[in-house]
Amino acid sequence: MNSTLFFLGNRAITALEAAVAAGLILLVCLLLLLISARAQLRRSGDAEIAAGERIEDLEGHLSKVMQSQGEISGRMQTMAEIFGSRQSDMMRAVNERLDGMGQRLGNSMVHTTKQTHEGLRQLHERLAVIDRAQQTITDLSGQVVELQSILANKQTRGAFGQGRMELIIQDQLPSTGYSFQATLSTGVRPDCLIYMPNGAPPLAIDAKFPLEAFQLIRKAETEEGTRAGSAQFRRDFTKHIGDIKDKYLIPGETQDTAFLFVPSESIFAELHERFEDLIQKAHRSRVVIVSPSLLMLSIQVIQAVLRDAKMREQAHLIQAEVTKLLDDVGRLNDRVGKLQTHFTQANRDIDQILVSTDKISRRGQRIEDLELGEASREVEADPATSDEEQFNLTSP
Repeated sequence: MNSTLFFLGNRAITALEAAVAAGLILLVCLLLLLISARAQLRRSGDAEIAAGERIEDLEGHLSKVMQSQGEISGRMQTMAEIFGSRQSDMMRAVNERLDGMGQRLGNSMVHTTKQTHEGLRQLHERLAVIDRAQQTITDLSGQVVELQSILANKQTRGAFGQGRMELIIQDQLPSTGYSFQATLSTGVRPDCLIYMPNGAPPLAIDAKFPLEAFQLIRKAETEEGTRAGSAQFRRDFTKHIGDIKDKYLIPGETQDTAFLFVPSESIFAELHERFEDLIQKAHRSRVVIVSPSLLMLSIQVIQAVLRDAKMREQAHLIQAEVTKLLDDVGRLNDRVGKLQTHFTQANRDIDQILVSTDKISRRGQRIEDLELGEASREVEADPATSDEEQFNLTSP
């Protein structure tokens, strides 16, 4: 009943107020009718009876209206109380729901906050990883730029290839098995000489790969540039192979085969893929092109050969030691035989000693069993009798 039906100006009109207003309006209308009837009775005396009856009817109706208004007011009050209790129940239920929703909203906010913090933490960790990766990429970029600057200069590029070759050889061979920048009888100085076993000539290694024309092939953007770079590379490579053959393959002083070291596996693979004719030309010139992995494998083979040669050099020493060992074993066998003879003689001596001790024990027992009498005293009286004669006289 307290619900708003409409607004009158700035005032909200409820259902209870509207019902009360309607009853008052009805009461005012009845009063106006009664006043009008009385006025008509004054004007017309002839209709006094009809007016009186009408007035009585109106008064009856008015009393009924007043009674109905009282009943309506009671019902309206009861309904107001019912609606008030229901409104309080509804407000309590609404408050409970609002509290539950607030609690759920708070929990959801806390959970969302935790998830947000966890996501931010993971994001910071990933950003830190990305920063480290970016720093690593920056460092690698600097190293690549530095490597490009090194490879752009012929002298620094040669030093780079020389350094890689030296590291591989130093890791695989002892310091007496190689020599860097050694001078040959012709005055040339190969990048490395690997000393072979049994007085064999050393193996020469060259680390100056002609990379200028190869870089022209990689940088070429047109087919014509690629052909020009390939032609320049073929000329440079053929000249370098001839220089190695003429300078480092000296009969009786070096091996009849030399190594050309390529400091990059990718260049080595591309060389075999695109310039097979140059590879064959190098083989015919007894120049073997090796990458870092092939050089390492070749050094391991040389190391095994050196180890085998050292074992062969020490074979006569091993034979001499084995002969001495056999002589020592023979002497040990003779001495064991002599010791066995001594043990046998000692056993016989021990057996004889046991026989003597057994005889002594038996004689002692017989002496213990003797009955001493006059004969024994006579024997004792004659000092000239020997111990053996005394023993025979006193024996039973």
